[in-house]
Amino acid sequence: MKVAVHNIKGKETSKKVDLKKDIFGIAPNDHAIYLDVKQYLANQRSGTAKSKERGEIKGSRKKLRKQKGSGMARVGDIKSPILRGGGRAFGPKPRDYSFKLNKKVKRLARKSALTYKAKDNNIIVLEDFKLDSPKTKDYLNILNNLEQADNKTLMILAEGDNNIVLSSNNLKNAKVVRASDLCTYDIMNANKLLVLESSVKVIEETLNKIS
Repeated sequence: MKVAVHNIKGKETSKKVDLKKDIFGIAPNDHAIYLDVKQYLANQRSGTAKSKERGEIKGSRKKLRKQKGSGMARVGDIKSPILRGGGRAFGPKPRDYSFKLNKKVKRLARKSALTYKAKDNNIIVLEDFKLDSPKTKDYLNILNNLEQADNKTLMILAEGDNNIVLSSNNLKNAKVVRASDLCTYDIMNANKLLVLESSVKVIEETLNKIS
């Protein structure tokens, strides 16, 4: 699939980039996308939620009243979960929510996500560019030129560029990642992918690894 290359002024250039079918034109696998996004979100959870059970509450273990003869319901000690201030029954405990996912499944998920973006014409290929210094205004101007300032955008770089990353940090709907760090969640979460010309090759090399 041939895609026109744009410059940072928002104009199409005479150059075109070929997005390979085995990356941007496969039969999408929705379940692979689901699993990869689920793993990403699970890995973000701290898993530190904790409540005290009756064995961890300070208080007397004395039975509050006789078992029978009071005319009221049976009750144990003051730390019982049914009493105010008592321990919580079956409360949350610290746990690890992360889980493993096969590399081939993760690779299939990223290819499927990129395919959806390509089918919906939500990929814009940009000429490689550099910023002289980290300025939010300069990055915002690029988005305005591309008419993407109001959309969630994900810019994909071939390699790290501190000036571009810092320029985007103050913009709520803008994110910048390296092609080698691309994940399914970021792709699906963005309305538009701004792919630098040089990063197309890196994406293809990363997702076509045999191992």
